[in-house]
Amino acid sequence: MMTNPSPKFLAYCLMILFTVSGPWSLAESSTSGLPRMQPAELGMNASQLELIDGLVAAEIGKGNLPGCVVMIGRRDGIAFARAYGHRQLEPSREEMTIDTVFDMASLTKPLATATSIMQLVERGQVRLREPVATYIPEFAQKGKDPITIEHLLTHQGGLIPDNPLADYEHGPEEAWNNIWKLTPTNPVGTKFAYTDVGFLVLGQVIERVTGQDVATFAAENVFQPLDMQDTGYLPPAELQARAATTEQRDGKWLRGEVHDPRAALLGGVAGHAGLFSTADDLAKYAHMFLACGTKDDSQLLGSLTIGEMSRPRIIDGNERGLGWDSLSKYSTNRGELFSRKAVGHGGFTGTAMWIDPQLDLFVIFLSSRLHPDGVGNVNPLAGRIGTIAAAAITSNECLREEGGIKLIEKDTQDTLLGVDVLERDQFASLRGRRVGLITNHTGLNSKGQRTIDILHATPGVELISIFSPEHGLQGKLDVPNVSDTRDEATGLPVHSLYGETRKPEPSQLEGIDTLVFDIQDIGTRFYTYVSTMGLALESAAEHDLRFIVLDRPNPLGGELVEGPVLDSDKKSFVGHHAIPVRHGMTIGELARMFVAENELQVDLQIVELEHWYRGQYWDQTGLVWTNPSPNMRSLTQAVIYPGIGLLETTNVSVGRGTDTPFEVIGAPWINGSQLARHLNQQALPGVTFVPIRFTPSESKFANEPCQGINIIVVDRRDFRPVQTGLAVALALRELFPQDWDMTKYIRLLANEQVFEAIENGTTSSQLQELVAPTLNEFKKRRRKFLIYR
Repeated sequence: MMTNPSPKFLAYCLMILFTVSGPWSLAESSTSGLPRMQPAELGMNASQLELIDGLVAAEIGKGNLPGCVVMIGRRDGIAFARAYGHRQLEPSREEMTIDTVFDMASLTKPLATATSIMQLVERGQVRLREPVATYIPEFAQKGKDPITIEHLLTHQGGLIPDNPLADYEHGPEEAWNNIWKLTPTNPVGTKFAYTDVGFLVLGQVIERVTGQDVATFAAENVFQPLDMQDTGYLPPAELQARAATTEQRDGKWLRGEVHDPRAALLGGVAGHAGLFSTADDLAKYAHMFLACGTKDDSQLLGSLTIGEMSRPRIIDGNERGLGWDSLSKYSTNRGELFSRKAVGHGGFTGTAMWIDPQLDLFVIFLSSRLHPDGVGNVNPLAGRIGTIAAAAITSNECLREEGGIKLIEKDTQDTLLGVDVLERDQFASLRGRRVGLITNHTGLNSKGQRTIDILHATPGVELISIFSPEHGLQGKLDVPNVSDTRDEATGLPVHSLYGETRKPEPSQLEGIDTLVFDIQDIGTRFYTYVSTMGLALESAAEHDLRFIVLDRPNPLGGELVEGPVLDSDKKSFVGHHAIPVRHGMTIGELARMFVAENELQVDLQIVELEHWYRGQYWDQTGLVWTNPSPNMRSLTQAVIYPGIGLLETTNVSVGRGTDTPFEVIGAPWINGSQLARHLNQQALPGVTFVPIRFTPSESKFANEPCQGINIIVVDRRDFRPVQTGLAVALALRELFPQDWDMTKYIRLLANEQVFEAIENGTTSSQLQELVAPTLNEFKKRRRKFLIYR
């Protein structure tokens, strides 16, 4: 039941609002360099923004903060800028002002450290996928050698959140030695674990590479170019005088001195904390970010760098950018209506800043929640203010007119396939060549024209013959062997690579000097089109042929890697190379790996994709889906396939002969309700299971009634298909040990250790731990072959 607020509380709220700075007129400007404008002039609703006053007053009244500064703007100006309450209550009261200086705490990470690192990346002095030990050799101790710069920027390096304060109490030199000796607490690249230590290390990377500490480098290369005059480490006395007070240390109130104890023991300068700034200065940074890295006519960061920093990486169910938060368990200060492009960060002292390129919006919330008693809580308030700000947007006219945001919205341009790029570049790599084309019905350009017809009609390119993979040239056959045929449209011979031979024969290569591969893969190791390419590469090497891959997107994206790595003694046509079940690579990247790791002497050329990024699934490319094989009829089925497909060599139906292959599994001996209940109790990420009955019309248990489960992906961002598939195998082993024959499960799994663990009845989490070492080794192996970011 709601009660009326007390007169005392109402009076307090009125006092708070009385100390709020007034609204800004059009003519007024600020030290931010952005004009103060009426909200309507920026496409925002002023009445909606006025709701912020009541929220802030209520939280001050509850004692969650003594005061704050809120600033909201868009690329063309600031719509809302107000100061509330006090910046100090003890030992004396001081009202909050717009120009109050705040301890940024962990906002230091993106603003100073990550931005500096990305400048070094642009200059070629640092590489994201390079091990940190490249720049700090002593960091490699205790198994930290595989940790990369990108791992640290995204908090997936496996490092402890904070090492003990005692490690810092004998001076910086010993403090760093203690950090170098730390042992990872998680396997690298497997878990999101927020860590100050990682950004401490990144600060040292900056110093090792440039000879300047993070404070000096960021000042000269970030803050000064942006005219952020009140931003930096170790603020001078004039800035300390208008700083918000935090807590007491050794009986002294901290004002303009870093609150973080580790940064303090390192002299006030560190990669994870120590920065001070104001709302106006942060608005300058936000404006630069929204303007694709520019300020006036100068470029602080490239537009692609801004896009890369803000591109979310899905890590253990959390989304993080480079140095920035996107959507994670730490995002309680995030506006609920922000777009998926939004990035932000908070600070322990009570700061938060979010920038949304898609909405053309920034929201700055600065408080000193720790003053005076260290118990304030402001993240929910910051998040609610962000929601109000986003809801206030009435028009995106400025976004559409300026167009600059499109530079960092990576999905605004449709992906260009390798064959599209080949056409655009007038077939430069094929001029004067005699070509054998390895393709099928998926070999289409983005307009739906066959690569066969395009090459056949191109002057200066002689298409000699065609080679087809499993399922034949039309992709309609689901038989053990496919015969040679002839293409009706061109009259050219079609040699089957899924018949008497799986590899181009010398007689089939007569008169050919170039093999071109253009087939759509689905990102799963045991899908045979990749094996066809691998064997064709061997033929090219044996016969001194050029091999050109017309690259295509991995429909499952290129970031996530999952599942057991193939044992070297289990190579087969459904397991050509030692890669995991879900490899996260394009066919072009795989070709580079096959050539290098198999030491093939071949002239390999990749016609690369354009406008494709590793985080994109197929439905984000703008390309039309073509069923790559008879039972792969949708992207949903392709997403599920890496895990459920493993089961189809055993005595269960995986839905062949139904309308939804790989979305269902079953058998006459399965109790669907029991299996669904068992799996749902495990709370596997991004998926739920529904008991069903179905009768396949073909394949396993044709025309026999089956019980089983329908696999429903409820959140693709969290869903892990291989983890899910292994969990289903474990469930079948546990619930139906007499009925499920897992003997042939090894065929596609191709990993003896994991097979034996399932056979012996391990747990899902133990399986993930078992897989992690070889999976991490693969991630290191694949790094050098990746083409796309």
